[in-house]
Amino acid sequence: MSTTPHILIVDDEPNIVMSLEFLMRKSGYQVSIARNGTEALAAVNETAFDVVLLDVMMPDVDGYQVCRHLRQRPDRAGTRVIFLSAKSKEADIQKGYDAGADLYIPKPFSTRQLMTTVKNLLNTPA
Repeated sequence: MSTTPHILIVDDEPNIVMSLEFLMRKSGYQVSIARNGTEALAAVNETAFDVVLLDVMMPDVDGYQVCRHLRQRPDRAGTRVIFLSAKSKEADIQKGYDAGADLYIPKPFSTRQLMTTVKNLLNTPA
């Protein structure tokens, strides 16, 4: 694993992406962006990320599919997945964990809290 954690932000809402990208870079992380599920699949196939921040509802491929795809790759076993979603019903959250998420955070979320969560995940062995 490289010394600088690499984080993939997957969301189709530009302002969420911008604020998360800003905070992650400020914390010293390397950041990649995917604006939809298709881009996310391509990104995870190409790169081993330490953490993927994943929106559930996207126009093409949803976050659940991206997460399941990631979990089917043994070479990506160490990647932590955090769902960030406006879908906060118990069933949606359960579906997220069933797909292989490490965490499921309902939107709107506190960015400061999210940063702490990411930091903690990165410090815990997978």
